[in-house]
Amino acid sequence: MTLASFLSSGTQHAILNGLGFFAFVLWLSLGYWTYKDARRRIEDPLLIGCAVVLALIIPYLGPFVYMLFRPPEYLEDRRERELEVKAMEERIAAVDLRCPVCHAEVKQACVSCGSPLEPIWQVCPYCETPIEPAVPGAPPALGTRRARRSGRG
Repeated sequence: MTLASFLSSGTQHAILNGLGFFAFVLWLSLGYWTYKDARRRIEDPLLIGCAVVLALIIPYLGPFVYMLFRPPEYLEDRRERELEVKAMEERIAAVDLRCPVCHAEVKQACVSCGSPLEPIWQVCPYCETPIEPAVPGAPPALGTRRARRSGRG
């Protein structure tokens, strides 16, 4: 069998048709993979559509371009991390910090957002809520100074 007879035979056409079919199925599979991955990483349906169109318009190279610019984590992982951070913040806010000697409250929580506040702050830096001054006659909170008397003698 010579090369000329192989090129004119039906075997060559069958091989080329098989390779073409394989390339077509691979192209559709990459588009489907891009769609599934984008749905797990991106919330905006428009951006998901753009990623799939990119994968289908630029055959075989589009999914690799998508992989360069896709978000680094899944939406589920991001939500789980945000819940863990929120739970830690709530646990920290629930801890009542008191002086071990006089049992005075060292830090108070913001009435609006619940964040711990330093005694010298006049406004909450997290939600900008004004902080009410300490009750007169109560011992000063840790970190504040009393004015020195100038009439020593």
